[in-house]
Amino acid sequence: QVQLVESGGGLAQAGGSLRLSCAKPRRTIAFNILAMGWFRQAPGKEREFVAGIGGSGGSKDYADSVKGRFTISRDNARNTMYLQMDSLKPEDTAVYYCAADRTITGVVGGKADYWGQGTQVTVSS
Repeated sequence: QVQLVESGGGLAQAGGSLRLSCAKPRRTIAFNILAMGWFRQAPGKEREFVAGIGGSGGSKDYADSVKGRFTISRDNARNTMYLQMDSLKPEDTAVYYCAADRTITGVVGGKADYWGQGTQVTVSS
């Protein structure tokens, strides 16, 4: 079992920034073999892919809606993944979830094996 713990959510104004973190505190599976990603779900909407990153951090993918504004990264020495969110918009308001899987395909396709509990991001206009 892989436990994922998100943090860093909160309230921001439009145009502002927030940084989310996703930590894997237990050493059940080596962190650097896991592809990871971020998803979000707004009220009344389906969960959607936001960004994904390969185990080494070399490959990254973003949803069109966040390209140029969000940056995904990871620090394998700290077993932590990040999502830097800049130029926030009210439509970015959602619960953000981190996900992990042995393949980037699994993450990007929303079929990751492991999920965090989510952290709320609210952007005011």
